[in-house]
Amino acid sequence: MRAAHRSRHLCRLLILLLALPLAALAFKDIHVVALFKDRVMVEIDGKRHLLRSGQTSPEGVTLVSADSVGAVFRYHGKTLERRLDGRARAPAKRAASGDEVRIYRDNQGMFKTVGSINGLPVSFLVDTGASAVAMNADEARRLGIDYRVEGDSTYVATASSVTQAFSVTLDRVKVGEIELRNVSAVVLDGSMPREVLLGMSFLQRLDLHNQGDHLTLRKKF
Repeated sequence: MRAAHRSRHLCRLLILLLALPLAALAFKDIHVVALFKDRVMVEIDGKRHLLRSGQTSPEGVTLVSADSVGAVFRYHGKTLERRLDGRARAPAKRAASGDEVRIYRDNQGMFKTVGSINGLPVSFLVDTGASAVAMNADEARRLGIDYRVEGDSTYVATASSVTQAFSVTLDRVKVGEIELRNVSAVVLDGSMPREVLLGMSFLQRLDLHNQGDHLTLRKKF
């Protein structure tokens, strides 16, 4: 009788577990990559999403609010608060006049962030080895840059070849609250680079400090 009762109890427990949504059983690793007012670039189990306040990721994580201090999420009825470094969100002083931006390493050790070019959102890969902001032709077209008409034809050396490119000037490049105008850039006539490179034509106009796990960008005065 005890064996039969135990068997029925285990059966009911299994039915209850199967009735739970699979998403509720899965642990989500949520890491904030970049912060903006009412927007956040978040990495959830290795997948990146740019969320605005009220938007929900495919994993079911909803952004409630975001600012330069941290972000607040809702997931299956629970509130999750995160800062850029992955720790629980806590009050902190804002950078004076929004003149400082921190960019943290991702899981591959790269410094990546989100920003904008001419007012349109862009994902950047920080590359101090690139002399200028660099992008591929498809990205330029998405941003409305008529590089063949407005640009000057040139050639750039990549890791594998010499590629035709076009020198252009970007009206505005923004990372966090730091915005620079008239930034030199190159558009490569092909599919490379896969991500927009945030090169020295932007970085050299700022104070750049590598602090191991993150870069700090500050406006020069």
